[in-house]
Amino acid sequence: MSTIPPCRSRADELHDAHWRRSSYSGGANDCVEIADLGAYAAVRDSKAPDLAPVIFSRSALGDLLDHYTDGETCIG
Repeated sequence: MSTIPPCRSRADELHDAHWRRSSYSGGANDCVEIADLGAYAAVRDSKAPDLAPVIFSRSALGDLLDHYTDGETCIG
C-alpha cells in the first residue's frame, strides 16, 4: 500500500475540491470529509477543515476502507 503523496502541489485542486462528508456523521460534524483528486484522494477532519488534509493514492485509500469494511477495528 503506497501512501507517497503526489510530487507536485495540489493547492489549486484542494482549493476547488468538492468535499463530501460521510453519511455517518449525522450532522454532528465529527466525521471525515473526502475529495476526489483523480489518481489521489484527500481526507480531512470535518471539525478542522482549515488544517492540511491527508493525501492518499486511490489504491491506498481503497485498502484502508476495505480494512475497515471487512470488520477490522485496528491497524497493525
